[in-house]
Amino acid sequence: MDLIDELDLKVIDCDTHVVEHYDLWTSRVPSKYGDRVPHVERDAGGIEWWIAGGKVLSPAAGLAIAGWKEPPPKFPAQLDMVDPRIWQPEGRLEIMDEYGIHAEVLYPNVAGFGAGRYTDFGDMELALLLLRAYNDWLADFRRVSDRYVPVMAVPFWDIDLSIAEMKRCAELGHKGLVFSQAPEDFGSPMLTDPHWDRLWAAAQEMGLSVNFHIGSGDTTMPQLLHPSAGVHANYATFPMTFFLGNARTVGSLIGAGVCHRFPDLKFVSVESGVGWVPFTLQALDWMWTECGVAKEHPEYDLLPSEYFRRQIYACFWFEHGPTLRAAIDYVGADNILYETDFPHPTSMSPGPVSSALPPRQFINDKLGDLPHDVLRKILQDNAMKLYNLT
Repeated sequence: MDLIDELDLKVIDCDTHVVEHYDLWTSRVPSKYGDRVPHVERDAGGIEWWIAGGKVLSPAAGLAIAGWKEPPPKFPAQLDMVDPRIWQPEGRLEIMDEYGIHAEVLYPNVAGFGAGRYTDFGDMELALLLLRAYNDWLADFRRVSDRYVPVMAVPFWDIDLSIAEMKRCAELGHKGLVFSQAPEDFGSPMLTDPHWDRLWAAAQEMGLSVNFHIGSGDTTMPQLLHPSAGVHANYATFPMTFFLGNARTVGSLIGAGVCHRFPDLKFVSVESGVGWVPFTLQALDWMWTECGVAKEHPEYDLLPSEYFRRQIYACFWFEHGPTLRAAIDYVGADNILYETDFPHPTSMSPGPVSSALPPRQFINDKLGDLPHDVLRKILQDNAMKLYNLT
């Protein structure tokens, strides 16, 4: 039995990552900026790196790891070592068809998951050019097929520029914006500062969701374990801190009254999983009541769990069984989205060192016990409504 075919589902993958093409910025930004523009260089060991102004940004093929022969943190040294369909928009459609995916929401790599790295360039004129170039490139990606769903980066260091870019990119087909969960890490006010209210108001008016991808603040990888534990054990442990970091983001948005002030604005917790959501909301409701928030803010007319159900979503990819069902039972099926994290490490991408099931098989084998109306919501309907898809 194939549930996708049986239910005629258009599965929306709400978190995938593009692999930025090597000429993305050099072909779109004036040559006068020279090597300050991100470009790819190969080192003496044969590894290709994104570099700007002499600073290494990231390995060029380091996150194009779907189906790779070695487990992370090992990665392919060069992009021509991986399946080209991973990074080519035409070929990627073939993988989507194999996986049973109708559409993909596209997130970045090189500039950070919340656009924070653009502030590292010092020259904010250049930063804006680089950011706009990325958004234009995403729009070009979408022109290959409307099965691609771009979400824009915004120049958050300037509210007026951000709103102007939101308007420009919405016209290009972008369906939401990516925002940092910790803008203070990049010299801006913290997420809960009323400073951002004009931006939230603009997003609400334009019907754009605000998407918080894990690791969108300071992405310094913590050394959680003693080195004697080994690199693979350490690499397997630190992502958990990023997943749970989005619980802080959710609590902050609700506690600071952002959800209350902007009741029609939708927020998405991306690549965070959903198993933590019931505890977080039950804890927030308890503390909210016990700590007198209703007296301090009589205008807040909902409990935190009710604000969440009204306007916040969370994405899962590997969770199934009791963990997933607990989230659905507590929150409801209307706030859960499906993702694969393709083509990142530990994505739902089978390979010689991965235990991941292809998404089509995962849906059949691991989600098949869910009621069909719930499956339709979490795999298709919620995302279509959130991102205004057809």
